[in-house]
Amino acid sequence: METWETITKNCARLGIKPAERILFVRIDTQTMQFFRDGALVRGYAISTSKRPPSNIKNSLGTPRGLHEIAERIGAGQPPGMVFKARRPTGFHFSEPAAREAGAATTALVTTRILRLRGLEPGVNLGGDVDSHDRYIYIHGTNREDLIGTPQSSGCIVMRNLDIIDLYDQVRAGDQVLIV
Repeated sequence: METWETITKNCARLGIKPAERILFVRIDTQTMQFFRDGALVRGYAISTSKRPPSNIKNSLGTPRGLHEIAERIGAGQPPGMVFKARRPTGFHFSEPAAREAGAATTALVTTRILRLRGLEPGVNLGGDVDSHDRYIYIHGTNREDLIGTPQSSGCIVMRNLDIIDLYDQVRAGDQVLIV
């Protein structure tokens, strides 16, 4: 399987053992595959940045390379909960308070957050290319109608029920390869 070979080659190149659970994100097809012990569990339609891929700070591009899930945020929150600074606001994106804040036209962070940390020094870890310092997440969105087309400011966005499904199956330390 070409995808799994890509993952294991990247891990070997970095001297990192592949995790039991790995997410494989393809920017070109706006898809993500979830593998457990080398077997495909599920595929998801996603959206990445509307700008070209980039690992550089302030570029708003989706960073490439091998990452890990650094933090899991939002357990138990209802689908559509809006997050601000990684904290639930108490509002669903369709509620008047969220709409007044521009939710109808602004892409919001909703439902769950998987915060990423780069594992490749000088590529997505450290200095001006640090994915964790850039607050790169996998998260839900209020713009599910745009899933499958580039729409984010660097993050990987998913449908709200899909991010809940994924969140329940992954753990901190699981790997994410973005190509």
